[in-house]
Order: sequence, then C-alpha cells, then structure tokens
Amino acid sequence: MTISVAERAALRSAVRDLLQEKCSEQDVRAAMASEDGFDRELWRRLAEQGVLGMLVDDEHGGLGFGPLELEAVAEETGAALLPAPFISSAVLTVALIQAAGTEEDKRRLLPGLADGSSIGTVAVTGARGTWTPAGVDINAGADGTLTGSAHFVTHGQLADVILVVAQSTDGPAIFQVDVDAPGFRRSPASVFDPTVPLSTYTFADTPTRRLGSAGWDGVQQALDLAVVALAGEQAGGTRRIFDITVDYLKTRFQFGRAIGSFQALKHMAADLLLEVESTTSAAQNAAAKFGDEQARAGAVTLAGFACAEAYVSTAMQAVQMHGGIGFTWEHPCHLYVRRARSGLQLFGDSASHRERYLASKGA
Repeated sequence: MTISVAERAALRSAVRDLLQEKCSEQDVRAAMASEDGFDRELWRRLAEQGVLGMLVDDEHGGLGFGPLELEAVAEETGAALLPAPFISSAVLTVALIQAAGTEEDKRRLLPGLADGSSIGTVAVTGARGTWTPAGVDINAGADGTLTGSAHFVTHGQLADVILVVAQSTDGPAIFQVDVDAPGFRRSPASVFDPTVPLSTYTFADTPTRRLGSAGWDGVQQALDLAVVALAGEQAGGTRRIFDITVDYLKTRFQFGRAIGSFQALKHMAADLLLEVESTTSAAQNAAAKFGDEQARAGAVTLAGFACAEAYVSTAMQAVQMHGGIGFTWEHPCHLYVRRARSGLQLFGDSASHRERYLASKGA
C-alpha cells in the first residue's frame, strides 16, 4: 500500500519529531556505550508509531506500507544516526519473511517484529562479504542441520528471530534457528561504527527449520529493500552532515569574517550540495521503481553505490571544512564518517552494485 504525499510527509514529520526528542547526539553516544547498543524505550516508541511494522501487512499487525514510505522514514533515521536494529529487524527480516515464508511463518513471526517485542536479523554472507549466492558459507545437511559460518550479521547479538541463508541440495534456502539451538554460537565482531554492531555466527550440526520454499530470489528481494532503506539513511545522513557544516561555516569567524565567505569554502559547499541532492534523488528513485521488476535492479543498484560513495565523500569533506575541531572525537563529524564508511560495505560493496547495474542494462 502507498499513501498520499501529504500522509507520507506527516509520517516523516512524526518520526523526525520523535528522533529530535529521543535521539540527539548525546543519546546516540549514550546508546553506543550501553550494553545493548540501543535505547529500548525509543524502540518501544517507534513501535507505537508503527515504524517497526511499516512493511508488515495489516493482517499481521503492521501498516502495510511500501518502499516510498520506508525510504522517507529512513532519511530521518539516517539523519539522526539512529542506533537501533531498524534495517536489520523491521526491513531485512520482515521483507525476507514476507518474500519467502509460508502463511504460518508470517502469523508466527511478523506480529512480534511489528510491535517490537521481537528483534530479527538475517545471516546471509560469509567472510568474503559478497552478499551473493556464491558468498554463502553455510551448508544445510539432508537432515536439516546447518554447518558453517556467517559474518557481518547486523545486530546479531540482540536478535531472537534468526534467519539464516544456507546452501541446500536445491540451491540457497532460508532457515530459522533458535537462539539456544545446539551448535549455534554468536560472537560480536570488531566494528568501525559502534552504532551498527555486527556479529559472526557459527553453526555445527545445528538443528533448524526451513522457512517456506523460496530460494535466492526471495533473499535478493529482501536485500534490495534493505538497500533502499540504507540508501535512504545515507541520503538523510548526507544532508544532515552538510547542514551541520554549513551552519559551522556561517558561525566560525576568522580574520574578522565568517569562513563561509571565503571563495574556496563556498566552492566546496556548492559541490557538496550537488552530492546531497543527487543522493536524495537516487534513494527516492530506487523506492519509486521498486515495484517495477524490470527497472528495480538498475534503480536499486544505482542507489547502492551512488548514495554510499556520496555519503563517504561528503562526511570526509565535512571533517576537512571543520578544520581542527572536525578531527576530535567530541565533534559529531566522526559519527557520520563512521556510519558512512560502515554502509559502504553493507549489503554489497560499490563494485558489486556496479556490476549488477551494468548487467541490468544489458552490458
């Protein structure tokens, strides 16, 4: 379901207001230092707003919204650097269940994900981090047990709904693993961005249950939706760090004048504004074309590499334009640099997105 432009703007405004209240820079830093890595009260408030159930059908306790609404909300979560399993649970896990699960699977899992009482994650790729069928390093035995490892599992330590992509006799398949299943071990990974914790999962003859009968097509559809959400977050983060930088240029005085009046910095700011607008356009275009199966791959992959690269470039330039203060941990520039660098590899790197983009164009 897609709502009107006015309703989408109202949804976005409501999310922005909540995040301004509960997800300030100080809140982000506090969440990073906490044991869970996120604010459970804010998570509850997001569930009350319907954010966690945006993609869940109304019959399973959600709002039944689509990619356009997801991208709009993601711009706000990205601008606020929301340190929570939003994409992991409310996007990737939900999308995979809806793409691959049976009706019984949906009734069993989706309501808890929509109301925030459950947190989901998906283990997809091995140590190479390719996010492709060839990169899956978990094998499913004939008896349904799993053996192998998965890396870069987002918010993997918190999840209680764990979906795993594994190689089976008929190709990649999706399985669900209980958190206390024998042979299953999860360990936190070292991360550059503490707002997006990652885990490594290992399986040793771990019993499981298969989720539906879908193969990689269902996984790819869920990954594509996660890329749309990630691109939205990158667009929102790019715009926010640009705004922070422009405000600094207006208020920092040197030689008796605002440094923003210097021509070199004006040119840099103008170039960054183009990055901001291009990033937003690419993310919104991916959301708008998601329902068109012929155009989806090209639009999503274009957003996948364009938004990630623009975010990194803008954040790094913002540090430079802040001068010495931009290099200090106390300044928010570093938080945006870390989120940008983290997203550059998540759900596929720029090279893989470019390859798939060219393939979608027949190259």
